[in-house]
Amino acid sequence: MYNASGSTSFGQSFKHRNHLKLIEKMMTDELPKRIIDANSMQQVFELLRSYPMIGDFLAYQYAIDINYSVLTDFSEMSFVVPGPGAKDGIRKCFSDFGGLSEVDLIKCMADRQEQEFDRLGIEFKGLWGRRLQLIDCQNIFCEVDKYARIAHPEILGISGRTRIKQKFKPISQPIEYFYPPKWRINAAVEQMIKGRERILSKAGGCHEDACGSILTERIKA
Repeated sequence: MYNASGSTSFGQSFKHRNHLKLIEKMMTDELPKRIIDANSMQQVFELLRSYPMIGDFLAYQYAIDINYSVLTDFSEMSFVVPGPGAKDGIRKCFSDFGGLSEVDLIKCMADRQEQEFDRLGIEFKGLWGRRLQLIDCQNIFCEVDKYARIAHPEILGISGRTRIKQKFKPISQPIEYFYPPKWRINAAVEQMIKGRERILSKAGGCHEDACGSILTERIKA
């Protein structure tokens, strides 16, 4: 979840009051209608970016989140804005950009994904045929940055960040997967979960970890 900055752009001393003033201005400006009328994801980004407390990173993330809804339906391959983490991750992957920009490198990664999986012998487990989109590749570079802070602390990005803000905490509750309906993969998710439940039932209710390899092979099949 991403929050707008705690700026006092609206003259309020408390952060949440500035957030409420921001929402009030968006409503007064009829921003939802303007977003629906937008002709591209970039235009949605620019509308959001025009407001105080919202920079490039948040404007792009919000534009993507809105595009997961029914308000807009633009191709996720049409526009990308690298965030600070992605910019750091890109610099930790490439010592020389070869004259390309960060946006160019993200687009190149998305365009060449199948060729690179084949070249490296990677059996990529995607989402039922859905290719990695620009936002996915942007996020991958961001995650590379985080992992590299621990695995390769000597390699610094442009931000110079070295610590991890959040640590992984496993939970025992099952995850209820649900994707934007426009992706048309929720039926496949439901089918996979039902198949998984049948396999566990036939296995005599064994612990999920103990049946992990069986599940993986049968679900893949």
